[in-house]
Amino acid sequence: MAKYLTLDDFKVKDKVVLVRVDFNSEIDPTTKKVNSDVRIRAHAESTIKELAEKGAKTVILAHQGRKGDADYTPLKEHAAILGKILKCPVQYVDDVYGDKAKAAIKKLKGGEILVLENVRSFDGETKNGTPEQHSKTALVQNLAPLADLFVNDAFAAAHRGHVSMVGFTAVLPSCAGRIMERELKSLSRALEKPEKPCVYVMGGAKADDSLEISKYVLSNGIADYVVVGGVTSQLFLAAKGVNLGKKTMDFLAKKELTQFMPGIKELLAKYPEAIVLPVDVALDVDGKRKEIPVSKLPTEYSIFDLGAKTVANFAKLISSAKSIVVSGPMGVYENKEFNYGTKKVFEAIADSKAFSLAGGGNTIAAINEYGLSSKIGYISTAGGALIEFLMGKKLPGVVALENAVKTKKI
Repeated sequence: MAKYLTLDDFKVKDKVVLVRVDFNSEIDPTTKKVNSDVRIRAHAESTIKELAEKGAKTVILAHQGRKGDADYTPLKEHAAILGKILKCPVQYVDDVYGDKAKAAIKKLKGGEILVLENVRSFDGETKNGTPEQHSKTALVQNLAPLADLFVNDAFAAAHRGHVSMVGFTAVLPSCAGRIMERELKSLSRALEKPEKPCVYVMGGAKADDSLEISKYVLSNGIADYVVVGGVTSQLFLAAKGVNLGKKTMDFLAKKELTQFMPGIKELLAKYPEAIVLPVDVALDVDGKRKEIPVSKLPTEYSIFDLGAKTVANFAKLISSAKSIVVSGPMGVYENKEFNYGTKKVFEAIADSKAFSLAGGGNTIAAINEYGLSSKIGYISTAGGALIEFLMGKKLPGVVALENAVKTKKI
């Protein structure tokens, strides 16, 4: 049984429904135009479309960038894109909670959609706090009296205890939107009671995140194996005592990653059989690929990918798994000379009969590039929220929905 309510628990016809979505998109630094409609489309084709079709008066709260950053823009274009996707008129007002916003909300008819201005134009929005603290802010005090229901659909921002993410849950009936619901169900399937054997594939360059996730899933018996690629694998090898060579060690030091070696060393000592490291690597030798066994290290060249034997080892383990979580590429996949590890490991995941979950910007980009998205069980668009969830951390946006269940059901 879910710990939070969903849209299935409410009748929304002719009700004013405040919906917090994540429209935060890639913005062209020169034109300030939206470069990708992926997140807008995801919310449009699920939660927002459903609310409109059920006759709700839908009021959308969203953010774009942060004040002072290059990608901080108004939401006028986002509203226009939403209208094109839904093939219906979408209203926009350049106000968040003032008289213009309130007047626009009061004029809404059933089935109509209104996008309010970038919620981060409200100076207090990005402060972290409890739902009760945030319920006293101007944003909540002005908008909540006009609304019948609050829907949080912004899983990608759920790791933030910001005003628009948690404040309304203290004063309004609240539930998860369809994106939030889908994310939580899929992530719980991979984290709470995964089918065994469960394999976590950790790559990329965020070794600190990989360390924390590995520690959590191994110590709690969630993962049976953690296989490590990318820059993360170089740090794990170094922590194991492998001399990688001055160039690679200098790179790891420059990226301030060597500070995590003691923690990784401790993890390797505790779970020597469960953590699977590369046995061979691919070097960048004047732009060309050259594979060598780990036993032949150190090297004067940069390590850019996994070697073929490692890929075969990883693929074999993946083929026997029943649950797989993947975050991060296995090497410099953007360079075709060094995309072998990422491509083959991701193909093995796609070909597996296991339930697979993938997340992270580079991971999704690689999956799309290799045409594998339809063969992955679930692809999460979240970044920081996904990582924190996999670390076993409580997400403020989710906790607020769970607590709202206790007292705020209509």
